[in-house]
Amino acid sequence: MTTAAIIPAFNEAESLPNVISEIKALFPEHLIVVVNDGSTDETAEIAKKFDCVCLSMPFNLGIGGALRLGFRYCLDREIDCAYQFDADGQHDPTQISLLLSELESADMVIGSRFSTDHSYKVGSSRKAAMNFLRLLVRIYTGQKFTDTSSGFRSFRKPVIKLFAKEYPVEYMDSVEALLIASKNGFKISEIPVQMRERSAGQASNRNLRLVYYFLRLLIVVLAGTRKKKKD
Repeated sequence: MTTAAIIPAFNEAESLPNVISEIKALFPEHLIVVVNDGSTDETAEIAKKFDCVCLSMPFNLGIGGALRLGFRYCLDREIDCAYQFDADGQHDPTQISLLLSELESADMVIGSRFSTDHSYKVGSSRKAAMNFLRLLVRIYTGQKFTDTSSGFRSFRKPVIKLFAKEYPVEYMDSVEALLIASKNGFKISEIPVQMRERSAGQASNRNLRLVYYFLRLLIVVLAGTRKKKKD
């Protein structure tokens, strides 16, 4: 069985070497696909230096666009399963095996930061936003998730095929991806994972965009729920 790591990266030259090295040390058989999302630093050069597949976007499209390109590459290479892994060093590579083993009974697995007492801590405003997202996803899918925006996930081949064509490229892609997978009848499960501190760089602040995409997602959920009732 062939397995690939998809790592979307935008200006992550400082943290990327350690992320790649850790994955290679634990899983030397895994193909590592770094999607350089229009970086202006040495992200692409570092990926190539570490003998990773490096797919470069002509400009910064965002995580969703980078992931879709990564899924397309995996589909073309007939990869059996893949996992999404952030380039900032917050994900613990020792837990990759947990995500992959869970694929024995699911099509897509979410690594949740919030399902245990050792939960990842966030600010009150962000926590409120995440609670709202969980509610929307539960209304649409009928399934309760504790972490709808996790960037630590694994996928079986049928989901890779779907996301190669339909993975959302808008902001909040991770939430909408859940809706798309559920709509297509895939089984989605969730397991607890632990997070680490970001090793370098800064998280982006997109408050205005967040409001816009909250409204957009709300419309998607309401439209989908209404359609289900008609069916």
